[in-house]
Amino acid sequence: MRKIILTCSLTIGIAFLGFSDILAQEATAAEGGGVFQVLKEKFIEGDWKFMSFVLVTLILGLAFCIERIITLNIATTNTSKLMSRIDSKLAEGDLEGAQEVARSTPGPTASVLFEGLKNAKNGPEAVEKAIVSYGSVQMGLLEKGLVWISLFIAIAPMLGFMGTVIGMIQAFDMIEVAGDLSPAVVAGGIKVALLTTVFGLVVAIILQVFYNYIVSKIDSIVNKMEESSIGLVDVMAKHGLFK
Repeated sequence: MRKIILTCSLTIGIAFLGFSDILAQEATAAEGGGVFQVLKEKFIEGDWKFMSFVLVTLILGLAFCIERIITLNIATTNTSKLMSRIDSKLAEGDLEGAQEVARSTPGPTASVLFEGLKNAKNGPEAVEKAIVSYGSVQMGLLEKGLVWISLFIAIAPMLGFMGTVIGMIQAFDMIEVAGDLSPAVVAGGIKVALLTTVFGLVVAIILQVFYNYIVSKIDSIVNKMEESSIGLVDVMAKHGLFK
């Protein structure tokens, strides 16, 4: 799924860059076209050589964010309903049925409970050890890709600042060539420099919002996983699975 999302996102980005000339003509001709039109126009004014790096950072960052959000939504399980079904099976003395319920339910919580049920005959210590060990594995899977999102959040403003520095250097080069400190000589270079900074910060802000949402989603899943794990041990003890 991640490869599909990355491919689609990169295709969109390449298409956007490929039609930059057409967008430039539209941005010049359009007047009062709304926020999107203004952003598009300013993006083009910022010089594609600098802005393209910021755009690629946004596309890749959003690709990882979308992949994580889809994966976490799929991983979200109704733990109360799951525990109720497992409790019913264990009350009937059907350990294999309880395992089948956990095995057939998607999500990390069900996977952790299944590992605990598999070790029921080895005592409560073995169950707790299996839950803790496999819970760590599931935590790693939930947090997969977050390091890349963090990287793009850090890189986006850096690329913007780099564009700013390069733009300022070009502005001073113009001053040196013209031999004049006229605002008209340096205005274009400074404008490009500041636009790259603005868009780099905008990209970082967008990705940071998604990142915080993803982290909160992971925390919610982990909390439910821990509650269900504790509840499983209690349920197994209540139905006399530990000898």
